[in-house]
Amino acid sequence: MNVAANIITLEVDWQNNVLRILDQTKLPGKESYLSLGTAEEIREAIYQLKVRGAPAIGVAAAYGIAVCARNIKGNDVAVFENEFCRLKTYLGSSRPTAVNLFTALDRMEACVKRYRTKEVEEIKAALMREAEQIHAEDQEACRRIGEWGLKLLKPGMGILTHCNAGKLAVSGCGTALAPIYAGQEKGYHFHVFADETRPLLQGARLTAFELQRAGIEVTLICDNMASVVMKQGKIQAVLVGCDRVAANGDVANKIGTSGVAVMAKYYGIPFYVLGPTSTIDFQSPTGDAITVEERAPEEVTEKWYVQRMAPEGVQVYNPAFDVTDHSLITAIITEKGIARPPFRETLNTLIACGS
Repeated sequence: MNVAANIITLEVDWQNNVLRILDQTKLPGKESYLSLGTAEEIREAIYQLKVRGAPAIGVAAAYGIAVCARNIKGNDVAVFENEFCRLKTYLGSSRPTAVNLFTALDRMEACVKRYRTKEVEEIKAALMREAEQIHAEDQEACRRIGEWGLKLLKPGMGILTHCNAGKLAVSGCGTALAPIYAGQEKGYHFHVFADETRPLLQGARLTAFELQRAGIEVTLICDNMASVVMKQGKIQAVLVGCDRVAANGDVANKIGTSGVAVMAKYYGIPFYVLGPTSTIDFQSPTGDAITVEERAPEEVTEKWYVQRMAPEGVQVYNPAFDVTDHSLITAIITEKGIARPPFRETLNTLIACGS
């Protein structure tokens, strides 16, 4: 796919034992890569959104804990396993809403347990292979999500996106943006309207950046303009990503997503959620069980501004995500197929049968 061709979101350098990430807090003004070799550096990069997007966080965590595990000294397997569990807990504390983070870390822990009868060096090698497998699976999942999603779209459509669920949010071609890149290959000529996505402006800084760079027609709008372009008939579908999907189909995604879903429902516009099956959390029966991360008030009052834009001392509420009720969602598109209501049944069927 022509996916902002030379952007590399993350990669691992085993020779120097570092995780290399594109620092997304510097975009679009500067493309800067960071080399991360300690648990503190990796956790800080995830928390500060230097690497972001649920799938990319999962891959970063897998590589990150493998890098850190290689630094554990000694040959005592019990000591190694105890330190590994400490690292897992520490990295897992960075972003509580993104289920891919925990899915990846759980897989890495399961790998340690499978090899606990082996030598420590064998366990470290197995962790490297497992992280690479998680990365490869994410890339393949994105490709297939794009193929499934494109089946629901028609050439020339106007598509609204919220936040960034493209190449910068994953290690492949994206989730919500994957069908757009797939359509570009087939000459579909979509026109994308990208919500700026306050307060951290992932739509303005990241989605507009990568789509423009890929040669896809994109128009940036403020979040409060979404209803206008819907009413004017410029939008025929909404595509968003997801950080966690509850068993009943409720979806946690970037703050503002649920409002877009309400508007799409009012105007009769299909609202599609796209993400790998690794984002489905059957342990959360509904969205009420999903922990929503709250972030620093400074992200609202002064970040990205030349000067502070709110009075000192004002109270600020800054949830990073909201939960979109399943009743507002037209379909959930995964690498294994398309789930439609009732989601509790169709999501289980997808997982059980695949495609």
